[in-house]
Amino acid sequence: MKGIQSELLKYRRTFTKKLIILLPLFFVLQAMPSIWLMPKDVVRGWEQVNTMVFNIWTAVFLPLSIALFGYLIDLQERKAGNYRSLRAHEYPPAYIWINKVLAMVLFTFIATLILFIATVLSGLVTITVGKWDIPWKTILMAVMFTWVTSLTIIPIQLWAATWKGMFASMGISFGGLILGIFIAEKPYWFIFPWSWGIRMMCPILQLNPNGVMLEAGDPLLDTSVLPIGFILSIVAFFVATGITALWFQRRELK
Repeated sequence: MKGIQSELLKYRRTFTKKLIILLPLFFVLQAMPSIWLMPKDVVRGWEQVNTMVFNIWTAVFLPLSIALFGYLIDLQERKAGNYRSLRAHEYPPAYIWINKVLAMVLFTFIATLILFIATVLSGLVTITVGKWDIPWKTILMAVMFTWVTSLTIIPIQLWAATWKGMFASMGISFGGLILGIFIAEKPYWFIFPWSWGIRMMCPILQLNPNGVMLEAGDPLLDTSVLPIGFILSIVAFFVATGITALWFQRRELK
């Protein structure tokens, strides 16, 4: 517990902490005009808000945000001595790495909570029909699966940033989100972490990854993928964290 507290203290007065709040708020605020500008004869309901927010956030904004967080966390360490100070700690490098990953897990959790609150508030402002019939179950499921399915990406992006810096981290993120959108609707969606969240949104939001609403009977509406995606994300997160922690341990002990 002391390890993660120490990690969090490093970012108390940094831009990273501000981004945790600003990114989800900016995303929801920029989505609101798209809903407002819909033709007057188009009914603006919670379906439009949820699909606008969670589809794009899951596919694009969250992966890019994780890549950015990973880079900023690595940059903070480089400014503090390029990881040389780690040798003065009584804890092994792998332990410190795991705490960095857990700090990013907490950052994304807080950002997702802010997204949840901002989504509800934006819906109350923009919706014209059924404003107070808030679909809590859909929103909560979208929030939960968005966050859980992003966990595996965290150690991967932190590793990329630590290994080769910002360009590697952002490059992997861009490539991941593009391939993730393409793979999400394929039968083999489960092989690629960037596709997991997108695939989960299909039955939750009843939405195709390309943004088109799904028709009844579409295979993408199959809810059996939800427990598979949830368990797969948790297991893969521990595996990815363990592998990257071992890599960091070996690098720092050379």
